[in-house]
Amino acid sequence: MKSKNKPTSVDIAHLAGVSQPTVSRALRDSPLVSLETRRKVQKIARELNYKVDVNARNLRSQRTNTLALLLFEDSGENESFINPFFLSMLGSITRAAAQQGYDLLISFQQLSDDWNAEYEDANKADGIIFLGYGDYTSYIKRISKLDQEGAHFVTWGPVLKDQPGLFVGSDNELGGFLAADHLLKLGHTRIAFLGVESKDHPEFHDRHAGFIRAHQKHGIAIADELRFNAFFSEESGYTATQALIQSGHDFSAIACASDLMAIGAIKALREHGLRVPRDKAIVGFDDIPTAEHLAPSLSTIQQDTFAAGKALVDSVIHSINGDETKSFLLPTKLIVRDSCGAGI
Repeated sequence: MKSKNKPTSVDIAHLAGVSQPTVSRALRDSPLVSLETRRKVQKIARELNYKVDVNARNLRSQRTNTLALLLFEDSGENESFINPFFLSMLGSITRAAAQQGYDLLISFQQLSDDWNAEYEDANKADGIIFLGYGDYTSYIKRISKLDQEGAHFVTWGPVLKDQPGLFVGSDNELGGFLAADHLLKLGHTRIAFLGVESKDHPEFHDRHAGFIRAHQKHGIAIADELRFNAFFSEESGYTATQALIQSGHDFSAIACASDLMAIGAIKALREHGLRVPRDKAIVGFDDIPTAEHLAPSLSTIQQDTFAAGKALVDSVIHSINGDETKSFLLPTKLIVRDSCGAGI
């Protein structure tokens, strides 16, 4: 004897003429469904332990209720790695997304040619959050295409005039100023700067601009011979500090454009018998989780990862909803620890 197929959750919703949060509520509120039909559908629903088909419901609004978070690898000297500062933002982004009723699709990847086709157009996500971008000039070319397509996305990065898309970032110029100002107040007048000053790395450029402004405030000339190129990694900071020491130029402190650089700098100084902070003072930038646990603990510029995560999620959801949005910067804060001596 041929058995009858049990109706699916979609069949039940179809019988009731609705696909709302519960069958019972929909049947109760619908004037088009007879009492007898309501009872039959409710009975079937109980027998099948019917639950809402979220995916089917979302088809009506063309929403996935999912955000894609793309973390890009930074190219180090030997291999690519994920900046630990971005990893520290994962918790706050996940929490903020959950509070707004969104799931998070996290992808660790290298640069792609067509993010929108991979995520939003493919109905994997309603919007995209970008952490890290590699070469800024190349990145801007890529997101210009997304912006023209009307994609919903936000980038953690610099806020510059006439840039395409939506950006949220930290006030890097203020952070660079606070780091150098603190060292200058401690009496250091020969301060080295580790970081790249280039249009391809606007955040480092802004940190160096703040470094310059602090010297101008104190009436102290910048020592150009004390600026050494370095990127995000510990190895880069180590190599730059080795070059600084070997140059023979006098210096008493180093302002680093990232905490990883500062960790590498401390290692290089130690190898040359120089103690931190007794012989040389160090200030980093980012306040990654390990900064306070180093020996000595690292003075640094804090980027508020909790506020950043919430701002990124809020911004991309505003974009998805068609609300007016604009790029903006979050304030940075000096955190004084042992690596630059006593606080002021």
